[in-house]
Amino acid sequence: MALCPPAASFSPLPQRNKHAMTPPMAILSDRWIRSQALENGMIEPFVERQTRDHAGSGIISYGLSSYGYDARVADEFKIFTNVDSAVVDPKDFAANSFVDRKTDVCVIPPNSFALARTVEYFRVPRDVLVICLGKSTYARCGIIVNVTPLEPGWEGHVTLEFSNTTPLPAKIYANEGACQFLFLQGNEPCEVSYADRAGKYMGQRGVTLPRL
Repeated sequence: MALCPPAASFSPLPQRNKHAMTPPMAILSDRWIRSQALENGMIEPFVERQTRDHAGSGIISYGLSSYGYDARVADEFKIFTNVDSAVVDPKDFAANSFVDRKTDVCVIPPNSFALARTVEYFRVPRDVLVICLGKSTYARCGIIVNVTPLEPGWEGHVTLEFSNTTPLPAKIYANEGACQFLFLQGNEPCEVSYADRAGKYMGQRGVTLPRL
């Protein structure tokens, strides 16, 4: 008959100190967004309610939502063109691959794209990461909005990319909602922010082309 080992040979699992646990990343509410926008200029100009109509006409909504902010697209567009048969090179992007348009309604050719920017200027706190999702109104029409995350400490107009995935021309409406930004707070301020490392898109204004 096997004997049990002495009790002293068992090592109990260490007990977790609940006060020492790292708090999870949190998505921040409308109250926090409003406070940061009004007191610290996190979003300028700032609209503190969802706006769905203008002068009695329906528009694509923008403004503060429950856990995010719906930003508008400005009336400055760079529409992609292959008139010069240029190669799309992220390391050496040819500015003549675009035609500039300042318009209230931008028409994107089939299976093409356009660059634009937000009406709003953002200043991201050091302990926050901002991610972007497209508006469902555009997504249901085959128009995809793409934005990389806004890093802690970054500020500027956000450059937006509208991809028309359809075989038909597609319209983008300036000064109306384009995408929703969600604000995620980290467990602590980052060690090195975007501003600290002098990121290449820091303080950008207008529609900004790729930089190396």
